[in-house]
Amino acid sequence: MTSETPKKLPPESPTVSPEPAFGWTPYAEQINGRFAMIGFTALLILEFVTKQDLFTWLGLR
Repeated sequence: MTSETPKKLPPESPTVSPEPAFGWTPYAEQINGRFAMIGFTALLILEFVTKQDLFTWLGLR
């Protein structure tokens, strides 16, 4: 009979719950990040299509 020490498991990574909840939750942060990426991409496409920056397009310059 050998005396082996039990192997330590790596800590579990935080999981993102797919159900919405109020407050600063990982799910809310994930959704906010995705909407930010969509908005940034839309802004780049707008500038490419109109050949104007955002401030000129809004009439602020």
